[in-house]
Amino acid sequence: MTSLYIGVMTGTSMDGLDLVAASFDPLASYKIKLHATLTLQFEEDLRDQLMALTLPDDNEIDRMGIVHVALGRMIGEGINRLIDENQLDRSKIRAIGSHGQTIRHRPASGFSLQIGDPHLITELTNIPVIYDFRSRDLAAGGQGAPLVPAFHQTLFQHDSIHRVILNLGGIANITMLPAGQPDAVYGFDTGPANILMDAWCERYTGQPYDENGDWAAYGHPIRSLLDRLQAHEFFAKEPPKSTGREDFNLEWLDDQLADWRNDLEYDELEDTPENIQATLMKLTTRAIKKAIYRSKELMPTGEVYVCGGGAFNSHLLEQLRWRLRKHEWSVQTTEVLGLAPTWVEATAFAWLAMRFYEGLSGNLPAVTGAKGFRVLGAMTHI
Repeated sequence: MTSLYIGVMTGTSMDGLDLVAASFDPLASYKIKLHATLTLQFEEDLRDQLMALTLPDDNEIDRMGIVHVALGRMIGEGINRLIDENQLDRSKIRAIGSHGQTIRHRPASGFSLQIGDPHLITELTNIPVIYDFRSRDLAAGGQGAPLVPAFHQTLFQHDSIHRVILNLGGIANITMLPAGQPDAVYGFDTGPANILMDAWCERYTGQPYDENGDWAAYGHPIRSLLDRLQAHEFFAKEPPKSTGREDFNLEWLDDQLADWRNDLEYDELEDTPENIQATLMKLTTRAIKKAIYRSKELMPTGEVYVCGGGAFNSHLLEQLRWRLRKHEWSVQTTEVLGLAPTWVEATAFAWLAMRFYEGLSGNLPAVTGAKGFRVLGAMTHI
């Protein structure tokens, strides 16, 4: 009997839930087959509450508890819908891998907090839930993130072609896959991807994101502002490293803009919303280029495959192609490798659920900085 695992992902962008039902063939290097997919948008009130919890404020514990339950209910009901609409056999579903919504990521303090009540999900679905994937890696001295590179390695590493898997969610992270060298795989967060661009776009256009990057393409990056944004201490850190909404958010951007506008060299003619959007895109692409080129001795050239919501930002991908042209890196989406960009992360958490269930490690110490390989997660019971 083919066992199914359901993966659930809500990312830093907080644009909704991605759900997949997948199977992994142990006789074919755990080859993946997707059986069903579903995306659900957050109701505006729930999204606002989740956003508010990412930064310190009053009465956090009560507010967190309420949202923890509400998100768990949304996930559980979403899984039931996925199962029913696709007529999946519940008896074949071994477990659900639910990452939950990260509301605070503090690896320097040894913790990362995700919410979305797994026990309520089990009550609603009558299926075991594997959750809390980051804590064991953190306990072993790691960053607890990024967690998807081990999945990227299993699915995408090639014997003779160097590859980079670039995830463009709220935060950008890369997985470096040197050809035929499984022990040389590494990865890390490079900085903001959609998190700042989406927030800035929503403020000035009322749209939740910059479709195709068209608004950014209309503007011109501002060098003096870019230099100020790049002075954030995260960019100077050496891997392993990870980041989140705690470091990069609209409040931080407003502070940087205020300081920039007080600078003696400030040019008010450059200070337009579309120019700032173009600057935020350049902040993202420049950090990615630097991250890829830092491995040029090991991987002088190769292929970049993009997943996550940013994979649909055509202007951003064109900017990446232009920046990586010197070493002839190609840039495409993971669609050409057989897995659509939308479903990579949710499938990764179905895979991590399978790894937990089978008693197999889910982290890569070279990526997270943990002391060794660890089985990640905890499980509810029916």
